[in-house]
Amino acid sequence: MIKIGIIGAMDVEIERICQNLSGTVLHQVCGLDFWEGLLEGTPVVIVRSGVGKVNAALCAQLLITKFKITHLINTGVAGALASGLGVLDVVISTEVMYHDVDATNWGYESCTVPGMNRTFPAAPELVTLAADACKKNFPSKLCIQGLIASGDQFIGSNEMKEKIKKLCNPACVEMEGAAIGHVASINRIPFVVIRCMSDMADDHGETTARFNEKEGANISAHIVCTMVQDLGSR
Repeated sequence: MIKIGIIGAMDVEIERICQNLSGTVLHQVCGLDFWEGLLEGTPVVIVRSGVGKVNAALCAQLLITKFKITHLINTGVAGALASGLGVLDVVISTEVMYHDVDATNWGYESCTVPGMNRTFPAAPELVTLAADACKKNFPSKLCIQGLIASGDQFIGSNEMKEKIKKLCNPACVEMEGAAIGHVASINRIPFVVIRCMSDMADDHGETTARFNEKEGANISAHIVCTMVQDLGSR
């Protein structure tokens, strides 16, 4: 039976999804609240992980080990890097990677965790469902599929933006998706990361992100609700 884990880093990224949850049961594990119930008739478990890679990885593993999820979705906002991508446009992950890992002195390619692949591929079925849901709900917005890069820093300067472009050229940057994809891949759980752009990851990034955070989070959440319904009906 399908059971979907949904992770958002911040309250604003999961509140719209939680509002649509029925038959809700609250579980508290490791100081975290896991909301289990039905979303569009499909069993789900929703958690606010907190910001950053370790928090995200912890939640992903708990969802897999304790709650026995079969699919994993990460939802939220990000900073745009891809050409033509603007604020409140959407990126669906084809793969995820870390932009802040550097073991090049040991002979590894930049952004590669020693002993691991450089990127972690998202599940094609979930990518298609997310892209279809985005087009269905937001036909006027640009929705692209591409690489999402994660690191433990908010990217809010042109200098850092250009540095990351040279390192790995992702479509967007955020702080959790690669860790979630990493854990999901090790456990062989299909995953996808959905990100609505809150800012352009440039010198105005922090101000722009705060202004667009809620709307961006709600767009991503709406896509999640639609794709969960579609996945559950298969």
